[in-house]
Amino acid sequence: MSDPVVVLDDLRGESEEVDRLVRELSDDGWAAPTPAVGWTVAHQIAHLAWTDRAALLAVTDPEGFGAEAENALAAPETFVDDGAEAGAALPPAELLGRWRVGRERLQMALRTAPPGARFPWYGPPMSAPSMGTARLMETWAHGQDIADALGVVREPTARLRHVAWIGIRARDYAYLVRGIDPPAEPFRVELTAPDGQEWAYGPEDAAQRITGPALDFCLLVTQRVHLDDTGLGAQGADAAHWLTIAQAFAGPAGTGRAPRGA
Repeated sequence: MSDPVVVLDDLRGESEEVDRLVRELSDDGWAAPTPAVGWTVAHQIAHLAWTDRAALLAVTDPEGFGAEAENALAAPETFVDDGAEAGAALPPAELLGRWRVGRERLQMALRTAPPGARFPWYGPPMSAPSMGTARLMETWAHGQDIADALGVVREPTARLRHVAWIGIRARDYAYLVRGIDPPAEPFRVELTAPDGQEWAYGPEDAAQRITGPALDFCLLVTQRVHLDDTGLGAQGADAAHWLTIAQAFAGPAGTGRAPRGA
């Protein structure tokens, strides 16, 4: 996942797919509630626009981003909702236009970033490829919320490999953000890709193992599904525990989703 061109091309593709979900929506469609409590479709797009802006600031003005990050740390439980609320109050056409311009500016900034450069973020600093991967993960996850709100079933693509990768890389963060020491040993993760191929990560002889559909794993690490509603399996107590706390995103531990029918 280290090739910035591949990552950014896939980020653009993911953004365009989400754009297609909303571009023809009526005002009622923009106001449709999504699975995220209190968030409409407009809130979801507003959040993407807000985080793209923050990422652009991190890449082009690290000091300015630092000031914004301090404001976020001063209100860790509300700053995400506040940003979404402000954007969602805009007319839909203006909000969509802002997201389109902002995401393209971020594309250009990441494509022209010096090789090896690292940028501040709400979690650990990121390289251009890792920033692009993080933006793709969020775009896909919030796009899923929009699709669920609109009753649209999206066809999973190979772009999920970026979401799976960042979810695996964020394993230790999921523990640390909860004040838990991460397991010392690496895990083996074997996922079935949308085209039936296997995506494998970690040592083949690892005692702790995760197996199952890549789509389910990506939904879980972005906290868009409850573990009980996936086809994921775990071998080993540590692997099983990780599946209950996994998160691919920076920031406070999320609450996840309730089981279907609960």
